[in-house]
Amino acid sequence: MSPLVSVIVLNYDKRQYTDKCLRSVVETTHRPLEVVLVDNGSTDGSVEMIPEWRQALEASGVDLKTHLNEENVGAPAGRNQGMKLAEGDYVAWMDNDVIVKDRDWVDQLRARLDADEDLGIVSPKLLFPPPDERIEFAGCAVTPRGRVVYVGRGRDKDDPEVNVERDTQCLISACVLLPRRAIEAAGEMDEAFFPVQYEDIDYCYRLKSLGFRCRIVPSVEMYHYEHITTDGSEDIKFLEVTTKNGLLFRRRWRHVFENEGGPPDDAYRWENLDRPRL
Repeated sequence: MSPLVSVIVLNYDKRQYTDKCLRSVVETTHRPLEVVLVDNGSTDGSVEMIPEWRQALEASGVDLKTHLNEENVGAPAGRNQGMKLAEGDYVAWMDNDVIVKDRDWVDQLRARLDADEDLGIVSPKLLFPPPDERIEFAGCAVTPRGRVVYVGRGRDKDDPEVNVERDTQCLISACVLLPRRAIEAAGEMDEAFFPVQYEDIDYCYRLKSLGFRCRIVPSVEMYHYEHITTDGSEDIKFLEVTTKNGLLFRRRWRHVFENEGGPPDDAYRWENLDRPRL
């Protein structure tokens, strides 16, 4: 039999995106499949939608588990709660602003993990949703001073330079798949990265310190409404927490990324692209 795969979806308001995300998960071909929905104190009617989401998922053979927080406990704590409920041999982290594009994404990513026991985490290529469909993310690079770069961001989705399967310095948690063996070795996410930002980068570096590798699989494509999970959330001061958590990451892992041969710091440039929204 195929192994159980758990998809942990972290939700904090943004009900219309969560709805689109969960209804797209139904299209995933892999079974058995379970969704673990962790709600971080939503007040926009998301919780009231759970019975409808459960009906849609279970009608397609996907089990739904839920954990409801009374307040926003942050992304690391929310994912840790989800991992305690997840029973799968493989665990996917999926943000509630991700939409399934390739229906066989789980099996393609799982095949990479099964073929190489040193792989601890794999990611599809993330595209901006239609009508854009440019690359949002095709792996992460980290400069010698600790700046995180989204490889390929803003390029054509078929750009041959970035459409190469390869190991990468780290990955973001918008959509990744991990084998149970890697989670058991690395343990929980560090909740010091409250409420969000760099918790996934830190986790990748912890996996690498244990001998695992990170890999981008650009032949697998998913859609991502970039930064929707934090956009407009009044209790998340995005620039402030990015700075704070970035400093923590750099202090912790400087001895590694300074010597990894990442891109030069002057190559780093974040473009404020027009991004599709619902």
